Amino acid sequence: MSAIGDVARLAGVAKATASRALSGRGYVSAETRAKVVAAAHEIGYVASPNAASLVTGRTQSVGVIIPFISRWFFAEVLESMEEALLAQRYDMTLYNLPPESPERDRVFDFFLARKRFDGIISVGVALSEQEVDHLHRLGRPLVGIGGPIRGVPTIEIDDVAAARLATEHLLSLGHREIVHVGGSQIDEMDFQVHSNRLRGFHAAMMAAGLPVSGRFYACELTMPGGYDLGLAVLGDPRRRPTAIFAASDEIAFGLILAARELGIRVPTELSVIGIDGHPHAEMFRLTTLAQHPRAQGELAVRTLLAELADRSGGAGSTVLPTSLVIRSSTSAPRTPSEHST
Repeated sequence: MSAIGDVARLAGVAKATASRALSGRGYVSAETRAKVVAAAHEIGYVASPNAASLVTGRTQSVGVIIPFISRWFFAEVLESMEEALLAQRYDMTLYNLPPESPERDRVFDFFLARKRFDGIISVGVALSEQEVDHLHRLGRPLVGIGGPIRGVPTIEIDDVAAARLATEHLLSLGHREIVHVGGSQIDEMDFQVHSNRLRGFHAAMMAAGLPVSGRFYACELTMPGGYDLGLAVLGDPRRRPTAIFAASDEIAFGLILAARELGIRVPTELSVIGIDGHPHAEMFRLTTLAQHPRAQGELAVRTLLAELADRSGGAGSTVLPTSLVIRSSTSAPRTPSEHST
């Protein structure tokens, strides 16, 4: 196996210079760094992370805890974090955290304690007081995405404000028969995402002097969930709204497909708006509140690395803005004369 001394001899530099060039720590001219990197590639040298850890006290590894892997938002966050970490020569170890259970306890009591991470990022997980205490005792920086965590810098969006803005967009177009299709209040996500988006809907409706009773329908935050709910609600002319605020873009996609199957034209007969900024929103021409998950993941990595650099960032929440992206799934409601034609 090649060693750092072999790289140094091939590049014609001292071992210390070769080590600085490959680790990125300490000054080395661009020309010398290029020679060292070329020599390392030529003989297939890979720096030992264990050896680097002995010198720097760092493992160049970050642990990530997350409740879902396959759902779009979480996949986008993970991909952006991995890219940002790799650019800084960090590994990422992922733990798919289950709900409260012995398996969840083992992640905290065994895996996170056993592994030597430089820091931990929690994505969309509302940690218990005991779990927060446990992570703080590990003595490693922790950054959260999704909502506030005691004593930890976190990144989030304002779900209440985003939902209110989405509803206000429909109101501004002249809609009054508006319903909200969102997640179940019983099967609540961490950080009360479902209920916060319902609260934002209620706030906008009440500010407009409109009733909120009977204006909410629950379903899974998926395209099939929106499709099944759409067939049930839109298929009944007695309770068919002129506009729907969907708690996720995937619900909105399902609603649009259900409307098409029922012969209901979007947006002429039904306006639909979502929250997310899903890549398929353009295909469905969906008006949406984009929450930029990749930006959240990148900021989480930058925040963690800054914490590792000086540990002076402190706690507190960074609320990132959402963006209203208007497409052709929303328009003014039809007038009575248009209904009769």
